[in-house]
Amino acid sequence: MTLSTQATFAIGAFASAALLSGVGTWLVGRWSLDRGFVDRPGGHKAHGRPVALGGGIAVTMAVALPMILGVAAAKLLSTNCPAWIPEDLVRHLDGIVSKAPVALAVAAAAMGMCAIGLTDDARPLHPGLKLLVQLAIALMLVVGFDLRLMSHLPAVWSGILSVCWILTLTNSFNFLDNMDGLATGVGMIAAGIFAATAMGAGQLFVPVCCCLLAGALAGFLPFNLHPARVFLGDAGSLVIGLFLAVFTILTTFAAPSQGQRPFGVLAPLVVMAVPLYDTISVVYLRWTSGKPIWAGDRRHFSHRLVQRGMGARRAVAVIWLATLVTALPAMILPAADWPLAWGVLVQTILVVVLVALLESSGPA
Repeated sequence: MTLSTQATFAIGAFASAALLSGVGTWLVGRWSLDRGFVDRPGGHKAHGRPVALGGGIAVTMAVALPMILGVAAAKLLSTNCPAWIPEDLVRHLDGIVSKAPVALAVAAAAMGMCAIGLTDDARPLHPGLKLLVQLAIALMLVVGFDLRLMSHLPAVWSGILSVCWILTLTNSFNFLDNMDGLATGVGMIAAGIFAATAMGAGQLFVPVCCCLLAGALAGFLPFNLHPARVFLGDAGSLVIGLFLAVFTILTTFAAPSQGQRPFGVLAPLVVMAVPLYDTISVVYLRWTSGKPIWAGDRRHFSHRLVQRGMGARRAVAVIWLATLVTALPAMILPAADWPLAWGVLVQTILVVVLVALLESSGPA
């Protein structure tokens, strides 16, 4: 498929999801305030007034509904295709239709994750129960629909790796959603980078799905910037992580003109380096202090920046920029030879180390 056709569908997906998410967030925000479905201040929470929950509903629907409608439209067109449909698209209709079971499964998984998140937002659930539901959703995708990372490995090891990747990213974004606009912006950056990488590999389904997610987050972001009017809640942060995990599994990290290169598989780790750093650091801090790793607190990367004198908006912007710095080079990994790939990986590690040193530095 030509780059112009890919770009047309990507832009259309981004714009439609942004519109759906923006309208949906406005409606959900009003409904949540009317019904008292709000996040109230207190404890480790920094906001000083009740904030509407339920933003995750708008984000989830803005991605899942166009995904379902898209594969349904491809199914109809594949059996009776009008003459005005571009030939470049016609050649991909059968491939899109073949993705229908996966698309429906991913949409269902996202809705299930949104539902457990909404339940937890309304009345906190036991962390073990939440993890068990997440595990069931991950197993459904990996075992039931063969969504596996590094499929050249033995099926058992590939399956275990894939389940761990889904659970890690899902909970990383749940952890990252600790300051207004933070998880939303990082998710939008990651989705955009993965879309560009998949387009470079000649794919259509995955970049369109990534653009749907990026658009949904762009439509939600104005409501979520500090001071936020609507929160994602677990119903949104869990879904963002799930979508990104699944879309990276579906991405072919290889450049067609360069043949199969092994270094593309590093792209998800490079793009997600900063969110993973936040998760690892906060888990370590809670564990060493004897606190439950699931207990909310103000030990996150963003909070540590604020404690060192940054305002909330500036702290969020710093993390967005750090994510962008590590993520952008990931687009060249599918076509990279080993010196360039190692250079990208070393740069990513150095950026994370620099961030860790700067945000943990104290008085001389």
